[in-house]
Amino acid sequence: MNMDTSKEKHVKPPVRFVERPWGSFKQFAHNEACTVSLMTVLPGQRLSLQSHRYRSELWIVLDDHALIQIGDEERTYMTGDELWIPAHSKHRLTCRGNQPIRVLEVAFGNWQQDDITRYADDYKR
Repeated sequence: MNMDTSKEKHVKPPVRFVERPWGSFKQFAHNEACTVSLMTVLPGQRLSLQSHRYRSELWIVLDDHALIQIGDEERTYMTGDELWIPAHSKHRLTCRGNQPIRVLEVAFGNWQQDDITRYADDYKR
């Protein structure tokens, strides 16, 4: 299947919750083509306001007070919050506190660095 033309990239994959005798786990991707990244944003810094054509992203917030913009909505998220960012959606992560903010990113689709469209960028890229 060509990931660039698949409508599946716009649909959040099901998240499975599996219980085991020792506890449980959440499965965010099962036999999916995905790229997993741990993003760390330093205090006072932020990502560019950006979108992607060929991938959607699941962000899992690992630290409290992550300021995240998706589309025109900007709000603060806490540890454990999960956000689905469909392809073509403008988004940005900001660290306003005095400690770094970490977000686990699971990107579904064709991950390429040149698939970033930047609308605003503090670093003039």
